[in-house]
Amino acid sequence: MMAARLSFSNITALAPMVRVGTLPMRLLALDYGADVVYCEELIDIKMAQCQRVVNEVLETVDFVAPDDRVMFRTCERERDRVVFQMGTADPERALTVAQLVEKDVAAIDVNMGCPKEYSTKGGMGAALLSDPDKIEAILKKLVTGVGIPVTCKIRILPSVEDTVSLVRRIEKTGVAAIAVHGRFKEERPRHPVHCDYIQAVSQAVSIPVIANGGSLDLVKKNGDIEEFRKATGASSVMLARAAMWNASVFNSQGPVPVERVMEEYLKYAIRYDNNAFNTKYCLCQMLRDKVESPLGKQVQAAQTNAEISNAYGLQEFYQQIQEQQQVRRDALQNGSQPDKPVMDGDVITMAVKFERREYPPQITPKMFLLEWSRKEKLEQPFYETVQRAQDRAFQSTVMVAEKKYRSSLWEKSKKFAEQAAAIVCLRVLGIPEGRIGEEDSGLVCKRKRERKVNGSAEEEIINLRYLFITIVSGHYNPSCFPYRIEGILFRPKKQKQR
Repeated sequence: MMAARLSFSNITALAPMVRVGTLPMRLLALDYGADVVYCEELIDIKMAQCQRVVNEVLETVDFVAPDDRVMFRTCERERDRVVFQMGTADPERALTVAQLVEKDVAAIDVNMGCPKEYSTKGGMGAALLSDPDKIEAILKKLVTGVGIPVTCKIRILPSVEDTVSLVRRIEKTGVAAIAVHGRFKEERPRHPVHCDYIQAVSQAVSIPVIANGGSLDLVKKNGDIEEFRKATGASSVMLARAAMWNASVFNSQGPVPVERVMEEYLKYAIRYDNNAFNTKYCLCQMLRDKVESPLGKQVQAAQTNAEISNAYGLQEFYQQIQEQQQVRRDALQNGSQPDKPVMDGDVITMAVKFERREYPPQITPKMFLLEWSRKEKLEQPFYETVQRAQDRAFQSTVMVAEKKYRSSLWEKSKKFAEQAAAIVCLRVLGIPEGRIGEEDSGLVCKRKRERKVNGSAEEEIINLRYLFITIVSGHYNPSCFPYRIEGILFRPKKQKQR
């Protein structure tokens, strides 16, 4: 069944806000009663380079840039109520981006009101207000090119007449609604909103008008939303800063203490692996004048979501989510692909996972591959590892005898990823890998095995002390310390009596 087309009549919406309108804040707003949520403005040039990735671990859809940054993340919960706002000054590029995301969002919005330089310098945002021909070209291209509603958000022009003239021209493009921020592009949040301009626009067009800009002095609590709507004559209301400070402004049952709101926000940030610096920014906006409090200072000092969780006493929740995601990751990897070699470009791949418990203590596939390479007089295996942004998992490629091997599965650490790559190489070449129960191949001699398995911590400390003393005293002899292999400690040979 097709989802119902999103309506913009008689709604309350979370406004698009840079750095604020990411997935955790959007879901929080929906929880408290928002009907529609807008994402932050995303620039068309950056989005056009993204790849759509289904993130089965987080149960999200991610749009990932070439540098592995997640530019936009969404989930099924908001599928029918999230509006994707883009910054654009080019009809063709706008359509490319809209078609990329249209299956995962409820509507497309074009930003025509942002007065900040990062938007206007490219001819986007409020810069479009002085080019109505381009506005018309962009909106017509989108309306005819996608199957979901298209809207736009503007600021008012110097006169009521000019503003009304523009919105009437916009209406003719076929957009589903228009949001009006009741300030001139030169004005900032400290300036009062011009309700009379929004009212004139509401009376001039037949499509829904969404009033925006009342957070400064008109909307302090949920009951004020309806008063703002009546003052502007608009069909709907959009809230930015009032919602950023406390998303429970959408709650018809009354406000919720901001401490609880912050905790609920942080739980979403943990659940959906939100960028830690974005999480910090949003929490600091909620703290407002308490940002220099002990809690605020602890949040500002945090570098990861784990550290932020500690500040709010959510360590147990954080650990629980990490464990759940690891279980899901393991289940997906274990059952997703057949265990046979497949060519991926110039790389031989297999769906292999490194299980530490399948190998004796201190014995690893990397060690076997290294010993085999030496025996065959080949260059030492070379490993190249990458980390995936959306879940911070690792994947390694190993080069042996000018051929590349890697596991198609992603691992939780760099070390495990390298071990998995070594396993692929060993299995493709038919070489033993040292698993428990495997017949002794002789690649790693008994002496090395026993040395690694039986060496005690005390022996290691003694040897390290001996190494330090010989270096300091000037009696260090490199020949007394054989080359270290995969964790085999440097061990001094007995010196001959002089």
